[in-house]
Amino acid sequence: MIDIGVNLTNKRFQKDINEVIANAKQAGVSSMIITGTNLAESEAALQLAQNYPDYLFSTAGIHPHDADSFDKTSLNQLRSLAQDPSVKAIGECGLDFNRNYSTPAEQEYAFIEQLELAVELQLPVFMHERDANQRFIELLSPYVKQLPNAVLHCFTGDQFDLQRCLEIDLHIGITGWICDERRGAHLLELVKLIPANRLMIETDSPYLLPRSMRPKPKSSRNEPKYLPYIAQTIAHARQQNVEQFIEQTTQTSRAFFNIGRALTV
Repeated sequence: MIDIGVNLTNKRFQKDINEVIANAKQAGVSSMIITGTNLAESEAALQLAQNYPDYLFSTAGIHPHDADSFDKTSLNQLRSLAQDPSVKAIGECGLDFNRNYSTPAEQEYAFIEQLELAVELQLPVFMHERDANQRFIELLSPYVKQLPNAVLHCFTGDQFDLQRCLEIDLHIGITGWICDERRGAHLLELVKLIPANRLMIETDSPYLLPRSMRPKPKSSRNEPKYLPYIAQTIAHARQQNVEQFIEQTTQTSRAFFNIGRALTV
């Protein structure tokens, strides 16, 4: 199975990154895509991916939280990073009108520039959206047919949001949010509506530890080794055989990110 969104450059992994990766392999995670959220993290993600060729891959992008730092120099640096074959997508990019760490105007500018870069380089986009679905769809729609692929990662929206995403052929990433009875229970029904060839799975580690895991891990840090639990939760919600579901999402993720069969683990 492939974890399409993991923040392995986060400081919470600094002391035991090699062990975290080894545990993921042991748990059956066959590849991971390390998320780039700003220039420094995108560079670090690429460096880490290069240390584990054919197992780790990365994205290069600037998150809407950091959109206030985006300029033409940033764009050129992302373009340079994306030349490396280990970089499999542009992002994490998009809109976040929930926290607005950057102004909506700054977010929209950074998002559009990264969409245009993805079209130029013919790379998929790895996207973020919170409380901005309508504007997100409006900005993205003109680019969708020009892009090789596009995924809204860590989907947490409602059925209307999901339908708008599927209408423009987006892929959907589901995280351990679905395991949170306080705010993610609605996803147990919504995942049934996602076509098999549009659904991918992720942990978004170290965030979003699945709350329903038993026994509950001692640490609040989420890890890629918990991806099988997320896969099992989604498969059961979709009334699918777990092994078949994992195989489907793995094939979908390989095709989306243009990666071959990973090293045997």
